[in-house]
Amino acid sequence: MSCTGERQYVGYCKPVSPEKIIDIVSNFKANKSPGPDKIGPRLVKIILHDILDPLQYICNLSFETGVVPSKLIISKVIPAYKKANKMFLEIIGQYIILSVFDKLLEKLMYFRISDFLEKHYILYKYQFGFRKYHSISIALIDMIDNIYDNMDKKNATIGVFLDLQKAFDTVDHEILLYKMYLYGIRGIVLHMVQGLYD
Repeated sequence: MSCTGERQYVGYCKPVSPEKIIDIVSNFKANKSPGPDKIGPRLVKIILHDILDPLQYICNLSFETGVVPSKLIISKVIPAYKKANKMFLEIIGQYIILSVFDKLLEKLMYFRISDFLEKHYILYKYQFGFRKYHSISIALIDMIDNIYDNMDKKNATIGVFLDLQKAFDTVDHEILLYKMYLYGIRGIVLHMVQGLYD
């Protein structure tokens, strides 16, 4: 990591190890549909040890240069239909199926960014979703503790629960990339993330 001032910035990625690739691929569900390349997780699991060296080389080259191979970001899009009324099929969403190799590269990058955010205490302490050692169960325990604490103090407790429909679809990519830059995710890593949205 390169240093500027007091904060370390993610400017490049540590090399990918064969063990990490094996670990990630072994956790893929074998019955998932193949992506546009027609290669599914089951096949990759079977041939993994035969393709491990070139796979490791491609992942490391991608992290060194900040370039995501264009063939990896091609996806297969399947519309999702509302089932309430069979006479009028309304598209309410879509399933996007990516290449197994793209999922692998994304997972490798996810672990690097996640480790950086945790190491530098960047995430809000009450963010329970999508974090290691955090879950909805821990969020509920924390909420119940707050309710009991307020009951002991004879305080009223009010809860407001919001469910944002298609929340991830509302994320502005320019704002996301700008915030990543502000939090110290820069250089090749930011370039790679930006490449996924172009």
